[in-house]
Amino acid sequence: MSRELKYFQAVHEATDLCMAKDSAVYVIGLGATDPKGIFGTTAGLEQKYGGARVMDMPCAENGMTGVAIGSALTGMRPILLHQRIDFAVLTMEQIVNQAAKWHYMFGGQKSVPLVVRLLVGRGWGQGPQHSQSLQSWFAHIPGLRVVMPSTPQDAKGLLISAVEDDNPVVFIEHRWLHNITGPVPEGLYRVPFGKARVLRPGRDVTIVALSHMALEAHRAAEVLAREGVDAEVIDPRSLRPFDAETVVESVRKTGRLIVADTSWTHAGFSAEVVARVAEEVDSLKCRPRRIGLPDCPTPTTPALAGAFYPGAFDIVAAACEMVQGRTPPRPAADPRAHLDVPDPSFTGPF
Repeated sequence: MSRELKYFQAVHEATDLCMAKDSAVYVIGLGATDPKGIFGTTAGLEQKYGGARVMDMPCAENGMTGVAIGSALTGMRPILLHQRIDFAVLTMEQIVNQAAKWHYMFGGQKSVPLVVRLLVGRGWGQGPQHSQSLQSWFAHIPGLRVVMPSTPQDAKGLLISAVEDDNPVVFIEHRWLHNITGPVPEGLYRVPFGKARVLRPGRDVTIVALSHMALEAHRAAEVLAREGVDAEVIDPRSLRPFDAETVVESVRKTGRLIVADTSWTHAGFSAEVVARVAEEVDSLKCRPRRIGLPDCPTPTTPALAGAFYPGAFDIVAAACEMVQGRTPPRPAADPRAHLDVPDPSFTGPF
């Protein structure tokens, strides 16, 4: 049975169910025991499971990631939280050189069942050091699984799959997704890694959109439908492993490809998607397009931030140019010039 839950509630429920099912699962992170519970995703868990299984941690990201890896090697299943993906920059040696490689280096005799939850996305004027989307770094590394769910249902199912998996999993949440609402089945269920989800079928153009950009792509598809353009929207959900087959099949049908990412296009995951399609599809009707951040650090001021982040109109403009050979005029009220808060009323196609 499905109910309507917010994204953060789905993450919380997945964590709660995994902890109840397996005493080896524990949570550690900066702010995990705070009453706000990292946007509500860990609220109340310390009271329910005790301080030995839900722990705050000091600002020693590299060292504490090493502690979590060590515990995973001895049979525990840690869920390690960093409130911003930028903080994980301090842990790259542990995640990339240790967690990702132990299983290979020891001939499959050891595994690191570690989940690293990381938050991306804009907000609070956090600027260059607190609002980056660095998922491509992690997706580049053999031995890591990398997921970016965009719906409450997928957030719960992918987190359960991540906790139960014997590989290290980087679980990336866009903070603007935490308050969106969607149907979420009750109980334990799993969403498989490496299987994309078609959010909206279409015949004219394929839009592959990651994380929060999946919502922007769905908004764009609704506008495009009124313009006579039928867009197919695909959410990869999993960056590594990546379901290239679903994307390639769609582009063979539409002949056109747009990839919308929350990060920069240079050496980003959008380039990987375009490359995979270019290698497999001989019938492209026009050059693919990538939509991402401008090639500069993230600005801090609301005025600059409003112009920095792409949105639904950028997708609409690219699709209209590809299909109809024209670029529609930007609305008088620029859809990117909004307040720096998410839209909690948006439920999307979920």
